[in-house]
Amino acid sequence: MLSHLLWALALMALSVTIHAGGVTAALRRLRRRPEMPAGFWRVTWLFIAVAAWMILLHLVEICAWAGLYVWQGAIPDFTSSFYFSTVTYTTTGYGDLVLPAEWRLLGGVEALTGILMCGWSTGFFFAIVARLYQQKPEKAS
Repeated sequence: MLSHLLWALALMALSVTIHAGGVTAALRRLRRRPEMPAGFWRVTWLFIAVAAWMILLHLVEICAWAGLYVWQGAIPDFTSSFYFSTVTYTTTGYGDLVLPAEWRLLGGVEALTGILMCGWSTGFFFAIVARLYQQKPEKAS
């Protein structure tokens, strides 16, 4: 059981690393803009791009968990493993596919990791919205 917990912690650390790298890359790209876009469609496309980027990061993290399940023989094929990992990471939890008893602790840690990473994405998205709509200070006369 201790080895399974170490796997879970390693995957949690990998997920945090992937997310940190992705958020950092997005921040760098946003900072290159002299100012945030104006106009409904330009703002909307920015939101779509950020949302797509965040989802891509989550999918990479989900693939890492799914890969471990297949590699370690906890789930026999990648398609099933990816489905299980997606349902677990997002805490949907259908329960139609489960890990063997000795691997079930990983499912819980994956769900907790997913909650944290989704919260991080939400916070990042909110920060962009707040920056976009913040009042610009008026110039002193």
